Amino acid sequence: MDDFLRLSASTARFTHGAPRAFSFGDDGRLLWFLRSTGPTDAFDSLWVLDTTTGAETRLADPRELCPEPGPLPVAERRLRERTRLVAAGIGSYALSGDGLHAVFALYGRLFEVAAGGASTPKEIPAAGPALDPRPNADGSRTAYVADDVLYVAPGGRISPDDGARWGLAEFAAAEELGRPRGHWWSPDGVTLLAARVDESALQRRWFADPAHPELPAEDFAYPEAGGPNADVRLWVLGAGGTRIRLDWDADTYPYVSDAGWESATEILLTVQDRLQRCVLLLSADPATGRTRELSRTTHPQWVDPLVPGTPARLADGRMLTSADTPNGAARALAVDGALLTGDGIQVRAVAGVHEGRLLIEAGLRDPSEQQVLLLDPDTGELTPVADGPGVHTVSASAGTLLLTCADADGVRRTVRTADGREFTPADLSEPLPYRVDAVLERVTERGIPTALVLPRDHVTGRRLPVLVDGYGGPGMQDVTADQRRRQHRQWWADQGFAVVTIDNRGTPYVSPAYTHAMYRGFSEVTLDDQVAALHALAARHTDLDLGRVGVRGWSYGGYLSAMAVLRRPDVFHAAAAGAAPTDFRHYDTAYTERYLGLPQEHPEVYERDSLIPDAPKLSRPLLLITGLADDNVHPSHTLRLSQALTDAGRPHQLLALPGVTHMTPGGTREKLMALELEFFRRELA
Repeated sequence: MDDFLRLSASTARFTHGAPRAFSFGDDGRLLWFLRSTGPTDAFDSLWVLDTTTGAETRLADPRELCPEPGPLPVAERRLRERTRLVAAGIGSYALSGDGLHAVFALYGRLFEVAAGGASTPKEIPAAGPALDPRPNADGSRTAYVADDVLYVAPGGRISPDDGARWGLAEFAAAEELGRPRGHWWSPDGVTLLAARVDESALQRRWFADPAHPELPAEDFAYPEAGGPNADVRLWVLGAGGTRIRLDWDADTYPYVSDAGWESATEILLTVQDRLQRCVLLLSADPATGRTRELSRTTHPQWVDPLVPGTPARLADGRMLTSADTPNGAARALAVDGALLTGDGIQVRAVAGVHEGRLLIEAGLRDPSEQQVLLLDPDTGELTPVADGPGVHTVSASAGTLLLTCADADGVRRTVRTADGREFTPADLSEPLPYRVDAVLERVTERGIPTALVLPRDHVTGRRLPVLVDGYGGPGMQDVTADQRRRQHRQWWADQGFAVVTIDNRGTPYVSPAYTHAMYRGFSEVTLDDQVAALHALAARHTDLDLGRVGVRGWSYGGYLSAMAVLRRPDVFHAAAAGAAPTDFRHYDTAYTERYLGLPQEHPEVYERDSLIPDAPKLSRPLLLITGLADDNVHPSHTLRLSQALTDAGRPHQLLALPGVTHMTPGGTREKLMALELEFFRRELA
């Protein structure tokens, strides 16, 4: 590997040493976060910043607590995959309701620590390899999961012995619905709301490591499109062994995408039907389990995921929810069902209340940027808080803000207190190597967002081979003003390519209508927009040589890459396809059925979007890559396509990586980039 790739690998893509996982505590006085000691240190410690003084204190060092760490418990390893967590050491933590205590799991052991004084971490005795600990309001008790059982310390087992999994999110919720947790303390710290997950009807997925044939295979329950889902119910587990089940029509609305305590006497939960066309916000009485409907959102295709921070009750009792404007032009907010925002703003998150108004993250201009604004919940009036060029995010508590700006100059974080003082949490990460001057343009009559990165030494008039590098699938924005997303594209450009990224229809943040255009049309919409945008860019930038076009991507981007050379060899001349879901009949229920419907009802849609029937058409170089420990896009996807290509007598390359998961940690991605570079240089010469 060259110097850039070695640096990228050793710094985990320039993230080691950067503070992350911020949480306010003690009414904004404390700012908790995780950070390692520098750019090559993978082990995150737990820190707290006192906003009254700006002083930072390290409260827990994983190497002191576990000098000889063992392997992660299987359940925690899989939860980290679901949440895309690659950091070693303390991966996550949870705060007590008062924000003065934190608990965390470390290689199956549990620890608690308090802020202030000479506090040192104390180990919490656990019943077995533990994960996902959650403290109650004052930190006096901690709930955690071990071997699919929900425990409380001090106390003991709290979930019944009924063969189900308790206290954890099922695969669909954690991977696709944005709910990675499965238990919640009541405000008084006495009662727990817990998910009961019955996966007995699901098929099993198996993983064997061919590099270690002496080891047994692993398996887990997987909800394949068209097949059964996990049976998920919510229970209130109280003192003295009382158990109350929340009562809603779980057969019609099997997905629980959000849940939690609104008060001691009310639980809010959001449930969805299987095709996610109808989403209900329910209020539940924890004493009886009875529920009542607060709002209903429907869409003929699918209801987009909730805006983070909604639903929520305002101080006057009104309900804040997500909504789309009637023409599908904007993601909006509604109060008691009445729209609060309109077509001129794309709301992306609600961060809380500040100065009596809603603090929101939203797009006012180009989809590549994001602003922080105050929104009056009565009038809809907007006041900018951070609206310069770039991607701005915010967290808030009791008048104190944490503002983060990612723009052409890198990443800056500022703590701003209610009385006007400012602090900057120390960032010990490797500085970003490149200032990437990407050309961001909207092209074609559809206004497709694109980014073009050229070699830093490019001379106008020198023709360049093109590398299309992107994702293209639902839920992921690739064209952004955040410099962190461009570093590796600048490296590719400096190898002699014009690097093009295209956010085709189906991707987020342009408009709900733009996103929904992908309905029952993964392959057609994705490929049509990629080709149209590529040609439009080449018409504007004549140094792009469309006689030499490569395409690379991972996950849905791998699907796009393989599809490009199989179906449009006239446009794309070589492809590297990593972790590609080659046949969505074998992908998970919640994601696939949201966009394509049920395979039993629409077999033609699944057949049209499958790449397996295209195998005999391959006429361009294709490099297939898969991790053999990938529990998201199972390696069978890539192997099935490889088998079909072999059966059709179509030459291709296959790179199967033992022990590698969907996240390709530990420098694997950089090693793959070096191999892909050789491939594209050879095939596009």
